[in-house]
Formats: sequence, C-alpha cells, structure tokens
Amino acid sequence: MTYCVGTLLQDGIVLLSDTRTNAGVDQVASFRKMTVWRVAGDRIIALLSAGNLSVTQSVIHHLKEGLEIDEEQRVHRMDDVRSMFEAAELVGRAVRRVHAVHGKSLEADPGIGFNVSFLLGGQIAGRPPALFQIYAQGNFIAATRETPYLQIGETKYGKPILDRALTYETDLKHAAKLALVSMDSTLRSNLSVGLPLDLLVIRRDTFTPLIERHIDEHDPYFAELRTGWSAALREAFKRMPDVPW
Repeated sequence: MTYCVGTLLQDGIVLLSDTRTNAGVDQVASFRKMTVWRVAGDRIIALLSAGNLSVTQSVIHHLKEGLEIDEEQRVHRMDDVRSMFEAAELVGRAVRRVHAVHGKSLEADPGIGFNVSFLLGGQIAGRPPALFQIYAQGNFIAATRETPYLQIGETKYGKPILDRALTYETDLKHAAKLALVSMDSTLRSNLSVGLPLDLLVIRRDTFTPLIERHIDEHDPYFAELRTGWSAALREAFKRMPDVPW
C-alpha cells in the first residue's frame, strides 16, 4: 500500500507521495512513487502511483518509451502530449495496454489482482494547471475548484485535515504543509505507508518546481512538523469543554 495526495490550487499544484510498497514483520520495501517529466519553459508533469509495483512500472515504461495510439502506429510519449487532458488519456491507454498483457494472469490470483491507480498533475505552456486521478480501468476524473484535492492508496487517515483546512485559494506553501500533516496522520496509523517522501510544489506558469524535496527520517522540518502537530492536537483537546453529563 502507499499514500499519495495532490492538490490543485489557484497558484499551482502540490504533490506528495510516500515510498513504501510492502510491509510485514520481516519485509519492508521502498520504491519512489513519483515520476517527473520536464521541459524548461514548456512543461512539468508528475505521475504518482499506487498499487502493484510491476504494473505501475510497466505503465511508466510505456509512457517513457512511447505508446502506439492508432492504426498508423503513431507513437506518443509523455514528452510530446499537447495538454494535461491528453496526458491523462495517454496514461489511461498505457494502463489498458498493460492490462491486456498481464491483467488475466494477475486477476487469477485473488491475493494480487490488477490493482493500480495514479495521480497526474502538472502544466503545459498555454494551458492551465490540471490534476487527474486515473483508475485501474484507464478512466479518470479531474480535480476542480470545488474539489481541489485527490488521493490514492491509503486515503482515509489523511483526509480529515484536508477536508477541514484546504481550499482552492490556499497558499502553495500552506497546502504543502497540509499535505505533510495529512501524510503524517497516515504514517502514524498505517504501517503500509512509510518514509522517505517526495514533495513537489509547482507554481502556475513557471514550469520549474517551487519546492522539490526528498524527505527522510532525518529531515529537520518534517520532524518539527510531526512533533508540533501532535502537541497542538493534545493542547486543543485539553481546551475543549468536558462532557456535561
């Protein structure tokens, strides 16, 4: 399992992913879940993945190497899509292509299945920033002003803070802090999500990261944030009135 969250804001996009792919008594594995395509002055696109590692890696391979999209055998890559919507369609095609090859054998094992989902966020020059969630069937939904965040993986623990505090108008750095608090809540409640983390903050129309950081257990800011948030919650609880009966 994993946890990834993305936010679409008036000033840009915030994306955060963990790196844990397997957890057990005697086995923990970590792989980076964030893949970034960038062309200076033209585009920056990030893909966050959750689910079966062999499937997600196969999809990413198709996006990097190219995918035939029509009878003329034209090949499209993430580097040459013309819009974020077209990028989401390309990811969906890649998911369906991998399912056509491996889906039947994976689904024959009820303990594995064709389990995969993605967050796709970024901006291409001349187009607005966009954020999509792509499902195992290859279809997708888009974040909106009214629903400015999307999650994949182990989503339930980190959702409440986003519901209470995040809006489309939230400042990028404040949204990054909210995403990290959301991640911390998930880390504390589920062993299948783990450090290190990858954080990417993209300001609208810049095509370069405002923040791009790999966060491990030694990161001083994240350690301070985790400690401070726990203390703030305890203090807020103490200030709440006692039950009157």
